[in-house]
Amino acid sequence: MDNKDKLRCSWCGDNPLYISYHDNEWGVPLYDENRLFEMLVLEGAQAGLSWVTILGKRESYRRAFNGFDAKIVADYGEKDLSRLMSDQGIVRNRSKIEAAVNNAKRVVEMQRHSLPLSAYLWSFVEGKTIQNSWERPEDVPAQNAVSEFMSRDMKKRGFKFVGPTICYALMQSIGMVNDHLTSCYRHQEVKDLA
Repeated sequence: MDNKDKLRCSWCGDNPLYISYHDNEWGVPLYDENRLFEMLVLEGAQAGLSWVTILGKRESYRRAFNGFDAKIVADYGEKDLSRLMSDQGIVRNRSKIEAAVNNAKRVVEMQRHSLPLSAYLWSFVEGKTIQNSWERPEDVPAQNAVSEFMSRDMKKRGFKFVGPTICYALMQSIGMVNDHLTSCYRHQEVKDLA
């Protein structure tokens, strides 16, 4: 079957950025610390915007945020905030930028206490992907009980831009949940990865 003829989740439509993200990343279990921090920052940046907008700016974000090395980002000062606010390649929202720096500090703080971001995030699902079997796009929730609990816990730890909907989108993006529709060719492939 040709790549363009594969049945996919309808949200990616025919946009090449969406298709690539859907086919290669969305729902795939992710454990790399920098990549997890990247997704945390990008999901927060997406609030109120379309995901395709953020995907289009992803390389600029990687450059602007030192490859999403939380240790480097945690040390950003006012000069770095000014630099980021003038960077046309990213979303120039001061609250979102400050949240990214703040969240880097929280990640580093947890790591100092022997709690990697990967172990922390995956603990909410006991280290196993939640396998859903949605048949229609409207069946897929915007949040669930796990994302609500995760959001409360992250806020207690001082994280910002981590509401239940952002947390659920993060869970989807890093493979904590498999929300590919059952009709999508990636549903079983992602299930097999878990």
